[in-house]
Amino acid sequence: MVYIIGHRGGRNLWPENSLSGFRKLAQMPVDGVEFDIHLTRSGEVLVIHDPTLERTTDADGLVADLHPGENRAVRLKESDGETIPTLEEVLAVFKDTSLELHIELKTNADGKPYEGLAAKAAAAVDRLALATRSILTSFHPDVLADIRKVAPHIRTLSSFDSKSAERLGLMNGLSLLKECSDIIAVEKSLLAAQWEQITELVPVERLGAWVPNDIGDLEYWLAKPIRQITTDRPDLALQARR
Repeated sequence: MVYIIGHRGGRNLWPENSLSGFRKLAQMPVDGVEFDIHLTRSGEVLVIHDPTLERTTDADGLVADLHPGENRAVRLKESDGETIPTLEEVLAVFKDTSLELHIELKTNADGKPYEGLAAKAAAAVDRLALATRSILTSFHPDVLADIRKVAPHIRTLSSFDSKSAERLGLMNGLSLLKECSDIIAVEKSLLAAQWEQITELVPVERLGAWVPNDIGDLEYWLAKPIRQITTDRPDLALQARR
């Protein structure tokens, strides 16, 4: 069975990376949830996709510049007054479920990794005894290597797309990521176009596809012998799997 992972909590159904979305996803028979984390200069780990606030909130500026507790004053767009959750709050939502937790370590506004983010994420996961259900993810080999160094007991996932292939080379990049991650999730159009090459190098049980969202795409990828799909429409994915 191909695992269904709710991307940013199912962002085409609810405000992305919101506690309300996570709570609703937790009630669905999906297999996992994916969400993103950033680190503020004060050391808080916040769950939000972009390094800046403009796209998904009513504020502007850098996530990293938020003072302790200031996330409580920043409202998520298209929500009922919700604010940016902390990593601990999101982990608490899923603590008593069986869902896999795919936690993406983002980079700052300059595209640089946050120093210490991997260790903080691992510590939060360990505090709630969620290491066996957690997978720490990144697009960047150096971030994945840092995760392996500070948290060798937690699985890792590499995200890979056409920009990754341009930067690292398709086969060289995948070979590099294969060494520092347990799972490689490839953007769906690249995976479809290079299926034979990619599957010659990466075992299908270690492959994922992102982000199929319409019913045809979902049926196509759910019929493939891969580990997982990551989707913004977990409801349609469940319908397609049934």
